[in-house]
Amino acid sequence: MNPSTPAIVTQAAVRRLPRFALFLFCAAYILPGFLGREPWKNADVTAFGVMLEMATGQGDWWHPQVLGVLADEAGQLPYWLGAVFIQLLPFLSAELAARIPFGLLLAATMACTWYTVYHLARQPDAQPVAFAFGGEAHPTDYARALADASLLALVACLGLAQLSHETTPDLARLALASATLYAASRLTHADVQHPARSVVLWGLATLGLVLSGAPWITLTLGTGLLFGAWVARRKPSEAAPNTPSGQGLSHAWLRDPLLWCAVVLAAVLAVVALTGGFYRPDWDLSLGGADGKAWLRLLVWFAWPAWPLAMWTVWRWRHQLLRPHLLLPLWAVLVSVVDSAMPQDQDRALLLALPALSALAAFALPTLRRSVSALIDWFTLLFFSGCAIVIWVVWFAMQTGVPAKPAANVAKLAPGFVPEFSVWLFAFGALATAAWIWLVAWRVGQHRQAIWKSLVLPAAGSTLCWLLLMTLWLPLLDFGRSYGPISRRIASMVPANACLLADGLSQAQIAALQYHAKLQVVRTEPAPQERCLAMVVTPSHQPTLDQRVKLTDWAHKATVSRLTDNKERLLLYQRVGD
Repeated sequence: MNPSTPAIVTQAAVRRLPRFALFLFCAAYILPGFLGREPWKNADVTAFGVMLEMATGQGDWWHPQVLGVLADEAGQLPYWLGAVFIQLLPFLSAELAARIPFGLLLAATMACTWYTVYHLARQPDAQPVAFAFGGEAHPTDYARALADASLLALVACLGLAQLSHETTPDLARLALASATLYAASRLTHADVQHPARSVVLWGLATLGLVLSGAPWITLTLGTGLLFGAWVARRKPSEAAPNTPSGQGLSHAWLRDPLLWCAVVLAAVLAVVALTGGFYRPDWDLSLGGADGKAWLRLLVWFAWPAWPLAMWTVWRWRHQLLRPHLLLPLWAVLVSVVDSAMPQDQDRALLLALPALSALAAFALPTLRRSVSALIDWFTLLFFSGCAIVIWVVWFAMQTGVPAKPAANVAKLAPGFVPEFSVWLFAFGALATAAWIWLVAWRVGQHRQAIWKSLVLPAAGSTLCWLLLMTLWLPLLDFGRSYGPISRRIASMVPANACLLADGLSQAQIAALQYHAKLQVVRTEPAPQERCLAMVVTPSHQPTLDQRVKLTDWAHKATVSRLTDNKERLLLYQRVGD
């Protein structure tokens, strides 16, 4: 073992987290949000609309689009996955079928994060100090305990919940970036086990990342990770046994998996460059003024609580920053954080940093003092218990009108919402709350030495609040965040399955009208359809509407607003003669 390591861990501290409990914990986080809800605005329902058009044969599989206009989010692979599952599972609702592969992608993200830390923690430099009379943690048990901790840290991140439960290319990029980091972690070992598997995994991950609309991420992340793996192989650890000079010569350089991974990456990027896939990015970093402050606030809450632990890792392990267990996740974090500083979709770009931040956070645990662990537990207990109480109080107010103030706030923010009691949703929420109470008692009473103990309550609290939101508040959130209500109101004003002209509508609004209202939506450009008997227009496009249609053929019928947002209005017109 490396005597310079700051980790001092006993065998008793790396006790195994029960696998059944870990799998049940992951299922409790993954399933809520994928089951029972409507597609939400805007990216979620837009991506679903693209998949639906592909599955029904109306869209171009190579150029994802909504009614002939390229999708807002680039990348073919995520849309292919959703469309294929819609076609393969016609007995399920289209929205549920499309979510199945994305639920599997979230599970893959968790698995890749676990195995990444498992491989990195088995590095000689990552191992804890060897005691003079024995009793230090066994390498395999130590690696497994840190891997468990990294998974808990990932689930605890506040920014993961919503974005990881959407059917968007962002979740595919998250899974594939995690797979790329996992493949690189396998390459850091001097004797790579199953080298062919590592090369295949690397190739699939980088190719999938490109097909998910992230060529620049593939270029920067891939080259940096390969360089880090090469550094690890070129500079053996002081703790590793010296390799005889003749042994390396006995292996042909063509059998080096690191070389083949570099060849695969170069081939993938060459194909992207030849096909014009390297779009011109917006390099305008938003680090000044209000945008910079908003970005900093995003960094603080989005990656909490992983980022403070990750910073502590960098400080305590600062003498080993060029070793693979720090260098690889640090590079992945740097790429994602810099990408998140760009003007658009900062939270979605920062999403890719969470697995690497969680990996770094895990290496902080062997160096934490008991007082710091206690502080984390108390803060987590108070924060998430408070959040759970608020969720329950608001739900009770929606059902009974008591307390009056929360009920009045709900009525003001969501006018027209009629709460309904669901036995199943209530049962799941009550069961999750009971599990939280039991877990708090369990955490206080035992397993005080387990190295992953400090992340149990943060991960469980995050899961609790997400599950309560997706059960007790699900009808309210569907009412406020879905285009379903406004689409069904428009459908009630026009003939069933009618043709509907759309002028100025966003891709999310068009997709919602197609799915929720069951209408045949047609754009007013390039040429409006004469057979359409109704038209929906956004107020911003109304002044120039006469440039696209003959206004004498249309009469304003109604103004339809989203009940939770009066600023988002649609104007409904009806044809008045032939």
